[in-house]
Amino acid sequence: MMKMEERTTDMHGVVDRKTTHPPEQKAHARSSPIELLRRYGTGAFLVLLAIFFETQNQNFLSIRNIRNILTDVSICGIIAVGMTFVIVTAGVDLSVGSVLAFSAMSAAWVAQLPALHFAPSWLIALVVAVLVGTAVGYIQGKATTLLGVPAFITTLGGLTIWRGATLLLNDGGPISGFDASFRWWGVGSVLGVPVPVVIFLLVAASGYVVQRYTRYGRQIYAIGGNVEAARLTGLNVKAVETSVYVVIGLLSGLAGFLLSARLGSAEAVAGVGYELRVIASVVIGGASLAGGVGGIGGTIVGALLVGVLSNGLVIMGINSYYQQIVIGGIIVLAVALDAYTKKRRH
Repeated sequence: MMKMEERTTDMHGVVDRKTTHPPEQKAHARSSPIELLRRYGTGAFLVLLAIFFETQNQNFLSIRNIRNILTDVSICGIIAVGMTFVIVTAGVDLSVGSVLAFSAMSAAWVAQLPALHFAPSWLIALVVAVLVGTAVGYIQGKATTLLGVPAFITTLGGLTIWRGATLLLNDGGPISGFDASFRWWGVGSVLGVPVPVVIFLLVAASGYVVQRYTRYGRQIYAIGGNVEAARLTGLNVKAVETSVYVVIGLLSGLAGFLLSARLGSAEAVAGVGYELRVIASVVIGGASLAGGVGGIGGTIVGALLVGVLSNGLVIMGINSYYQQIVIGGIIVLAVALDAYTKKRRH
């Protein structure tokens, strides 16, 4: 079979030659069973899983339970949008659960200060939660890019640092007593749709547009695909890599605000285990831990799959401890499928 040579020119006018296969070979690769499974397997599995749980309990697909699933998914889903940006750059953030808790506790602590009663408590809490999360993301991003500490180590340290800071804020106890306007952000609805779900959809839509149609989105993929090539084209790699940790920090703070509003209190144990669910949503949705591959659409499907699985196991009366085993196993299978697909391509 004849091969064709494709010539491309980068922003500096440097010609790059790479060998490509004829269109029929590309079409064959896209239609191979493994590639089809990687592209559409998660969505198909989600549908089959929902049908299975419906056969076990006829209330599974009821409007009430669907609302519960979507509300539960929305908190982790908001963070998963940010995690998609991070993983596409070949990074990872293991501290999101702790950042969520620290942001929520900081927001609740500040909102209850008597000197600030001139403003709505929910507005103060929202601003503080987002600012704290953003600041934490910036600190961790700078530690990764300037100090050269791997993101895995930086955020693993952050997991314990920010959890400890959360415990110190209120001596390990919760902060509650939020007013109705604060609680609305967690339990209210807009046209019958829970507020957290509405915010999740807005965040996901924004993330999709940024990642797919903006220069910044292309820069993220360029870094994840080949960081050295991105650097040689003049891209400020450190700035972009720092920015994705700022984004996920901001979204973790927003999720912390929504979770505390939903629960009616800010708790030191909030967000424990969220790291697993968020990373699972992104990886199951088709993102590669090696970077350069992934998208918001796949992340949404992955988050829904994790939410449906957790909810269905609870409805079936299966011990919640098994959920972690199942989700962990699915992560391993998703990564193994990604590695196998890349091997077949090469």
